[in-house]
Amino acid sequence: MSAGALPAASPLIGFGQVRHTRLRPSRNAFNYPTFFLMLPMRSMQRHGSGALAHNRRAPLSFFDRDHGDGRASALDWLDEVLRREGVDDADGEVWLHTYPRVLGYTFKPVSFWYCHQADGSLRAILVEVHNTFGERHCYLLDAPQYGRELKADKVFHVSPFCTLEGGYRFRFMRSVEAGLDRTVARIDYDDSTGPLLETSVGGTLEPVSAASLRKAFWGYPAMTFGVIARIHWQALKLWRKRVPFVSKPKPPEIFVTR
Repeated sequence: MSAGALPAASPLIGFGQVRHTRLRPSRNAFNYPTFFLMLPMRSMQRHGSGALAHNRRAPLSFFDRDHGDGRASALDWLDEVLRREGVDDADGEVWLHTYPRVLGYTFKPVSFWYCHQADGSLRAILVEVHNTFGERHCYLLDAPQYGRELKADKVFHVSPFCTLEGGYRFRFMRSVEAGLDRTVARIDYDDSTGPLLETSVGGTLEPVSAASLRKAFWGYPAMTFGVIARIHWQALKLWRKRVPFVSKPKPPEIFVTR
């Protein structure tokens, strides 16, 4: 895909919260502060990443190989996936909502690729999911709209306390009010008997700079390490509440679910 003469965009960093609620058979809810990156991938390919360390070591950094099939250019991988799925007009900016590496370590439970057309309209969203077994899967949401609910069948194992029954309901929001740029990504999961999980990640965006990177690194100590720790802590709580345990099935043979 050719990006054409796109206006340059700068990397952003978001500060906000992750929220998670399990509704049954035992209610379990938590939220915690977080930060994340919102990266203009086509602009970064052309103009660089500014203060953000890109494919090089730093306290906070972004590496392309942490996404997709691990190749040197995650954007090339994305364009290949979109073409294969028949999306050949997402030649505008691609914004990637993801977690950085912290001291060289990363775990990205979910990342969102917001793919735009040349006129700036949203064309597709690729939801890239990683589980704690080192497996990855993507859900491609075609012709999305901000604020509109989107659905996908669940085919990829994430939690040992959830089956593969049912599907996801996605809702994405982006707004600018009183000079504040905010983004929210919400994913709710329904099994065969109805709503089971309600999750979201969102926050206020600001430009990546030396100051904002210091704020993230020192204000949210061990954030990425904490993601894994919280996942296992919540799993222990569910086990103690005797929520049924589900054995891990084989991953789906097809890497992208429409």
